[in-house]
Amino acid sequence: MSLAITIELGDADVQRFAETMQRAEKNVRGRPTEDIVAAASKLLALATVEGVPGFIRERLDALRNLIDMVGDQGFALPDEDRQRVLACLAYFADADDLIHDSVPVLGFLDDAIMIELCQRELKHEIEAYADFVDFRNHEAHRLGVDPATLKTQRVDWAEARRVELIDRMRRRRRDGYANVGGWSPVLFRVG
Repeated sequence: MSLAITIELGDADVQRFAETMQRAEKNVRGRPTEDIVAAASKLLALATVEGVPGFIRERLDALRNLIDMVGDQGFALPDEDRQRVLACLAYFADADDLIHDSVPVLGFLDDAIMIELCQRELKHEIEAYADFVDFRNHEAHRLGVDPATLKTQRVDWAEARRVELIDRMRRRRRDGYANVGGWSPVLFRVG
């Protein structure tokens, strides 16, 4: 038997999480990226050992994506974006979280909520990274190699997206003209 529970955070609750995040970011300021990433990875390992509930595990999987994004040399986050992701990971590197992780069942609840808030804050970065990873995996499959060995760079992905968008624009234009009873453009003739 499963049970659905909805948690609604009010403005004051969200503000408390934001303040906690800012405090955590301040506490880890100056620490090497590797330390912040290691602390977040440690949380994932601890949660695996503890056997957390599924709804928390889902959020922790999202944390894995943030960690991967920071460490992905091919994606090469610009510094400003990298700092935003590291700011979110800072909460997991700070020992002073809202609910101590050792509390059975609920110890990771604050972490899950913070991950959810981070996902909303970093929505565009997360979507871009997922698109990049899909592109890299597709290229690896096309070339018959392991994605981990493929040295795909952000610029390769961006160029593929540019070509894809231009093709879509031209296809839409061509299809649009075909649906107007044989009309063709008269203002611009390339030829």
